[in-house]
Amino acid sequence: MNTKTSRLPPIATLGPFIALLLACAFFATQSDRFLSTQNFSLILQQVMVVGVIAIGQTLVILTAGIDLSCGMVMALGSIVMTKFAADYGLSAPVAILCGIAATALFGLINGLLVTRLKLPPFIVTLGTLNIAFAITQLYSKAQTVTNIPDGMNWLGNTLKLGDTHIAYGVVLMLTLYLAVWFWLRETAQGRHVYAVGNSPEATRLTGISTDKVLLGVYVLAGVFYGIASMLTVARTGAGDPNGGTTENLDAITAVVLGGTSLFGGRGIILGTLVGALIVGVFRNGLTLIGVSSVYQILVTGVLVILAVATDQMSRKGAH
Repeated sequence: MNTKTSRLPPIATLGPFIALLLACAFFATQSDRFLSTQNFSLILQQVMVVGVIAIGQTLVILTAGIDLSCGMVMALGSIVMTKFAADYGLSAPVAILCGIAATALFGLINGLLVTRLKLPPFIVTLGTLNIAFAITQLYSKAQTVTNIPDGMNWLGNTLKLGDTHIAYGVVLMLTLYLAVWFWLRETAQGRHVYAVGNSPEATRLTGISTDKVLLGVYVLAGVFYGIASMLTVARTGAGDPNGGTTENLDAITAVVLGGTSLFGGRGIILGTLVGALIVGVFRNGLTLIGVSSVYQILVTGVLVILAVATDQMSRKGAH
């Protein structure tokens, strides 16, 4: 075997990055505004909420599961934290923690149903999606919550790097990706997540409690959805009960485009960040050149199918 070739990253790792570069190169030829630092800052702000949701979604998919409830759980978290601040006068940090606790509770419920009752993650999270939607609408009375303390908007503020303004929420998102990348790569608990996704039975026979790993993953995913709730409130300045309707599919799209296998056990968390950026770049670029949002959704759907098809073919090739 050629040693130089063997040192190269696998195509599943390089593919998303190459796709991102090609997309940027294409839109740079179509719009003079695309390559501006201000536009890249805007893209990062537009993807930061979905990007953080996608961290939790990646952890679930690495265990060969899926979480359809993530978007609505995030919306519920945003309503809980804004209502607690507006109605009960709680300080911003306490209200935010209450919102994250609510989303973590949904993660715990998902995890218990998957591990204790052995229900399929698809069915479980489809059910909790509807439950979260109903609770959000009932608790908020389908009204946007706007009377919130200034502290809840802080992550929507920006810091200046040269001539570019970067939102603090973007900095938090990037920090979370680096932290989870290190955790998955360098700790035993992180490697257990991959092991469960690769072969639950083989993992169990080595003495690892697969149920504990799965339960921890779903709770941790719920925490990330709560952090995403905090970011969406900071970005919009309100709690929107109608938010989260597309974020679940957007997060799954980011994970798949980032090279994580829907069959579990394979993927890199930083690839998910690249996948989220691919979606953001396409939507931003198509908007700049005046393409209707309907076609933006069409392009995203095609990208997802191509990514899943590539994953399927790579699995067949490996066997």
